[in-house]
Amino acid sequence: MAIVDSKGRLFGKVSILDLGAALIILFVLFGIFVFPGASGSVAQVNIPTKPVEIEVVVRVAGQNTTSLFKPGDKTSIIIRNQPYGEITVKDAKELPDNVFVPQPDGKFQVISDPRPESKLSRNLLLTLQGNAQITKNGPVLGNNKIKIGSPIELEGFNYNFTNLNVRDIRIQG
Repeated sequence: MAIVDSKGRLFGKVSILDLGAALIILFVLFGIFVFPGASGSVAQVNIPTKPVEIEVVVRVAGQNTTSLFKPGDKTSIIIRNQPYGEITVKDAKELPDNVFVPQPDGKFQVISDPRPESKLSRNLLLTLQGNAQITKNGPVLGNNKIKIGSPIELEGFNYNFTNLNVRDIRIQG
């Protein structure tokens, strides 16, 4: 009696293809249960969380800048195109539009920008406050590293500011 017959069966009972498929399934199940790989939750344990302040300069193309950001208000923040959630506005300061005017003696005088088009937009220095995990690579909001220069967006009820960059980060406590 031959081990493999003309129909490709071992000992005339089991097909070689069926046996190969069963072995592959067994190896896959063995790999899943014996070597599961990285498991566990996404949440990281034993990483300290501290309050951080984030500074951003926003160019507002509007007249009424005082009603957009008030201390204590919440704004939605998107870090590197990944939504984080809401963060608190700690402070909002309007930055003056100044120009340097050279004087005959070689010095410069700083005056308010007299051009009419300068009144069409304002620069705001926003200080945002939230809690971040402090890792060896820096603060992390949600699952996003946040560093000076990181691209962010701010979104609220009547505004959406894109193409912003983090100006400064201060870890509190």
